[in-house]
Amino acid sequence: MVLPDKTIFIQGLNFLVMIFLLNIVLIKPIREIIKKRKGLMADQLEKIEGFNEDAETKVADYEAQLITARKEAGDIRNAAKDAGVVEEQALLSTAGTEASSTIQAARTEIKSQVKGAMEQLTKDVDKYAEQATGKILGQA
Repeated sequence: MVLPDKTIFIQGLNFLVMIFLLNIVLIKPIREIIKKRKGLMADQLEKIEGFNEDAETKVADYEAQLITARKEAGDIRNAAKDAGVVEEQALLSTAGTEASSTIQAARTEIKSQVKGAMEQLTKDVDKYAEQATGKILGQA
């Protein structure tokens, strides 16, 4: 069995002094370093959150600008398409008018050629009729 004597009090006092000294020399500085590190981590986290918010804002702005640009591109494309349709109609109208006048000129020329051919044939028919009659009657 252990008998308590006065050394136990000295050991207890020695233990308390060592705890006090360790607290001053070792534990407080480590706590300060941990506190500083926590503060630094909190600052870093705030900066990261701020950066993320800025990035989200920039992405939202970029998407809004992209939507606006797509809308403008669609409007420009539609306007160009409408202008192309108008120009196409004008060209078709002009081509139709030119084709109609060309066809009319060709018909007029064909009529004059038919008329000339008919006159020539009419003249030639009389001549051919006389030759045929002469051959039939035996005059040649």
